[in-house]
This record gives sequence, structure tokens and C-alpha cells, in this order.
Amino acid sequence: MSHPNLHTLIDAAQLIIEEIAKHPDYQALDYQPDLTIVDAQTALCYSKCELESNQQPLIIPKASM
Repeated sequence: MSHPNLHTLIDAAQLIIEEIAKHPDYQALDYQPDLTIVDAQTALCYSKCELESNQQPLIIPKASM
């Protein structure tokens, strides 16, 4: 089974969360949870940064002879 690119999924999730936060119906809820939309955005940002740092090519310096 093929999985979508993780960067694409994270970007889509960030966009959806931004749209939820701006939606008038969500704002009208006056919902005050322990974890907020900003917490979710931060978690996605950290996940994306971690993913990018893990995908950096490993550069091994040549030893001088």
C-alpha cells in the first residue's frame, strides 16, 4: 500500500487547522480546551522540522592522508 508523502500530509493538516481556527462556527464555540489549536500547529511544526532534520544527507568529512 502506497502512503502519501508525509510533508504533504503535514502541510495539509496545517492548512486545515488554520481554516478551523478562522471558521466563525469554531470561534463562536468559545471553546477553551487544555490543548489549543496553537498547540496542534506547534506539534505539526515540530514534526515537520524533525522530519526535515532526519532527511538531511549525512556528510562525512574525508580524512586527510
